Amino acid sequence: MNAPYAPRTHRRLTTAAILLVMAMSALEATVVSTAMPTVIAELGGVAYYGWVAASYLLAVTVSVTVYGKLADSYGRRPVFLAGIAMFLLGSLACGASGSIPVLIAARLLQGLGAGAIQPTTMTLIGDLYTLEERGRVQGLFGAVWGVSGIVGPLVGGWLLRGLSWRWVFWVNIPFGVLGALVFLYGYREARPARAPAALDLQGAASLGLSAGCLLLGCGGHRPAVTLTVSALAAVLFVLVERRAEDPMVPLGLLRERTVAVTTASTMLLGGAMMGALTFMPLYAQGVLRATPTQAGATVAAMLVGWPIASAVTARLLVKVGFRRPMLLGSWVVAAALLGIAATLSPAVPRWSLQAWMVLYGLGMGVANTASLLVVQTSVDASRRGVVTGVNAFGRSIGSAVGTGALGALLTWRLLGLLPFETVQALLRPDRRGEPLPGDPAALAEALSRALLPLFWVLAGVGLLNVLVAHAMPEDSPRRGGAPR
Repeated sequence: MNAPYAPRTHRRLTTAAILLVMAMSALEATVVSTAMPTVIAELGGVAYYGWVAASYLLAVTVSVTVYGKLADSYGRRPVFLAGIAMFLLGSLACGASGSIPVLIAARLLQGLGAGAIQPTTMTLIGDLYTLEERGRVQGLFGAVWGVSGIVGPLVGGWLLRGLSWRWVFWVNIPFGVLGALVFLYGYREARPARAPAALDLQGAASLGLSAGCLLLGCGGHRPAVTLTVSALAAVLFVLVERRAEDPMVPLGLLRERTVAVTTASTMLLGGAMMGALTFMPLYAQGVLRATPTQAGATVAAMLVGWPIASAVTARLLVKVGFRRPMLLGSWVVAAALLGIAATLSPAVPRWSLQAWMVLYGLGMGVANTASLLVVQTSVDASRRGVVTGVNAFGRSIGSAVGTGALGALLTWRLLGLLPFETVQALLRPDRRGEPLPGDPAALAEALSRALLPLFWVLAGVGLLNVLVAHAMPEDSPRRGGAPR
């Protein structure tokens, strides 16, 4: 599909800017997950461990489809730059936080920025490169995640030892600033293909209310009330979108089988991905007595396998089609999650978990790449932003709800096994110099029992995604055609 969005754009400089911003996002994912056990140990608030990640994901969830729509109506340039600015302000606020509630609020602001960056980045790639070209450039984008997966935990561990956890949030700021400057110079946007319509504020508000209450309910906060409000808001959202002149989410898209299946799949895969990124470092540091650097390296193994599989998959899609890679990736993800849950114990070697995480990343790279490219290929350029936003929304809502629900499950399990203060003592980086309030082996076993059900839930999510992936319609491999 040859449809560059802006012929005057300097493709190489724009691609360099996208790579810098992707490096910012990738470092955020790896470095912050490395630091979170230490942050909780210093600020307290173990009961809200999952909410530090869930608040970020909630903001992404609420805003991602709005930004996708804005990118189609008003252009990629202003949305992308606004997203970078909000992300950087959120990063500054996160590093300056003095309590868990303030950190959660700052993560919300950071998430609002990421909500603009994610769909716009993917849309820009779709604008600038054809399907065949994306197979070649995917290696560059994958290399950013691969390098970040290796370097992120090392940088995070060094910052925690030499400076403070606050620098974990500040380290990605130079990448964002430089990326914005390069983008300003290199990207020259043409006028959007269609005149912008009035922003669907009612749709955005009802969708935000529904997603927020769903997350609160799954997180155990008055579920009878919040889940009811979420359902009512979802009904209101459907009614508003059906009557809107230019709806934020064209409901007709979700009636297309390809979009429906990929949205459901990315929702499940998003929950599985963030569950692993959020709770695996906690297990490694609290149960296996790993250092923050070692705990981060355990999850970073996933980000090493992911870009390799993504680059290979992007090249093969034109030849083999979309359905088979999506099925293969889903099966690999499910197998890796089952392997993690079955082998997890206080005696498991970290290299074993890293091996499972590499396999997990390989499966995620195959499935997610096929899922994203198939929806972008199935629509014309004028709808690419919104369909990319819908895809990103599925991943974000799955990630947010999954992380919140797993955090609530962890809190419930800890109530009967370990005091929160004991968990914080286990997570302190300098705990080796002070006695723990109890037998270390018994404490590690108790924390392991609290965390193990979370990983069996993730394995169940992986198996459910396999069933969803089998609903993907057949496509035309020889022509790289998207299924309808």
